[in-house]
Amino acid sequence: MVIVTGGALGIGRETCLLIAKEGAKVAITDVLDTEGNKLADEINQSGGTAKYWHLNVADEKEVEKVYADVVTHFGKLDGSVNNAGISGSAKPMHEVTEKEWDDLMAVNVKGVFFCTKHAVRHMLDNGSGSIVNLSSIYGLIGAGDAPPYHASKGAVRLMAKNDAIAYAKNKIRVNSVHPGFIKTPMVENYGKTIPGFFEQLNSLHPLGHIGEPIDIAYGILYLISDESKFVTGSELVIDGGYTAK
Repeated sequence: MVIVTGGALGIGRETCLLIAKEGAKVAITDVLDTEGNKLADEINQSGGTAKYWHLNVADEKEVEKVYADVVTHFGKLDGSVNNAGISGSAKPMHEVTEKEWDDLMAVNVKGVFFCTKHAVRHMLDNGSGSIVNLSSIYGLIGAGDAPPYHASKGAVRLMAKNDAIAYAKNKIRVNSVHPGFIKTPMVENYGKTIPGFFEQLNSLHPLGHIGEPIDIAYGILYLISDESKFVTGSELVIDGGYTAK
């Protein structure tokens, strides 16, 4: 059984659909209740097994309760995909407010901390588990913009490495995934305000185009599954060659 945070749209949605298709029971969590419930119905109607829970990952009490409820409903927790995240302010560092910084960190960093913390507690009971943190290419390189986002994704990357070492003895694997630009609602909404945005983005990728959510979902499927049983503390970069230049 796998929990996916931010599972209602974009990369999270494609991940839920794919791992359900591969036979996993899926706990879809998000703050988008309409979209989350609709996705759960879609998976169940197609022969999979899924249920939706409302979850604000920035609220530890809510995280603790939802993870416990999920385990009670489905049984043991095999995997946790820490996908929920926000893009935050694109201002230069000297213009970012404390609230803008704190609001983003509450979701992108504290949310991953809370979900990892409570996932591990259940996985220790199992004697195994796999956790996947969604970082970004901007957890590896800079772009000169959106400083809170870059800082958060760098934090998520190193959290995965440190936790991978800490819990290896418990057979709990922790890895990070680093998507390039993916055609998600977040990127589409951002691009609407900038003429020629997607044409420019496509040109920055050696493969000639940005990615799709399913491209990332397949990487997550690998890391959450037993096929990656010898993989922990790794960075899976899926970016169309963006960071290879």
